[in-house]
Amino acid sequence: MRFILIDEILEVNPGKHIRAIKHVAPDEDYFRDHFPGFPVVPGVLLTEMMAQTAGKCLEMEDAARGRSMLGRINSANFRTWVRPGELATIVAEIRTSRPRFAIAHCYVEVNGQEVASADLLFTFIPATQFAHDFRDEVVERYLAARTLQRGPNPASMLGTQPS
Repeated sequence: MRFILIDEILEVNPGKHIRAIKHVAPDEDYFRDHFPGFPVVPGVLLTEMMAQTAGKCLEMEDAARGRSMLGRINSANFRTWVRPGELATIVAEIRTSRPRFAIAHCYVEVNGQEVASADLLFTFIPATQFAHDFRDEVVERYLAARTLQRGPNPASMLGTQPS
């Protein structure tokens, strides 16, 4: 099972707000066991979708501070089920962003209805602790699409200045 739970970033204001989507494929591995006869996306995976989305927003704000890591789930609420074949829209609003931590309010919607929400705290791990060839495919696709639409200078989207 791949653990990238975001298919596409739709819009982002780095360090402030992000909106992404996940197509919940009917053949996802976890549907076999969660739950047999009534397949639904596990709440922990909905929380992870929200964390990954917020994390991308934070990393695009300031790549120099490192990679964001979920440090604490302050609260999480699940209102209804997400079923196979549905399209989940994930939204994160960054409430606090400091050099050592950040707090985000996130939610997941399906068909315009909020199905889950969470308040999440993030810490940052220095980029030097990750594999030197680490790449974020979802962010790269978003930046490539933006470059095609607007022209070059994706570095400004990552919170860095060209050298």
